[in-house]
Amino acid sequence: QVQLVESGGGLVQPGGSLRLSCVSSRRILSMYSMAWYRQAPGMQRELVATLFSDGKTNYADSAKDRFTISRSNTKNTLYLQMSSLKPEDTAVYYCNAETLSPSEREVIPGEYQYWGQGTQVTVSS
Repeated sequence: QVQLVESGGGLVQPGGSLRLSCVSSRRILSMYSMAWYRQAPGMQRELVATLFSDGKTNYADSAKDRFTISRSNTKNTLYLQMSSLKPEDTAVYYCNAETLSPSEREVIPGEYQYWGQGTQVTVSS
């Protein structure tokens, strides 16, 4: 089991910044990937940013040039630094971890994906 605990959400004005944190019970360095998702009311959960174990990152188009995903290996913490926030960024943000690579999932049965409880981000004037 992997436990993920998010924090850092809150109310921020448009154009402002916010940093989210996700503390993992397992070494982040050993994860295949970690990611941030978000879900607005009435909307599907969407992928915002991904950080792979080798340091490679992927961002949704809406997050490029504004959001930065990073990690502290010593603190086992994943971060999402959000800048130039817009009202459409308002959502519950969830931390996600995958313990197995796609190839590993083919041969290793069981659970490999874990979620945090979410933290609310509201961008409003």
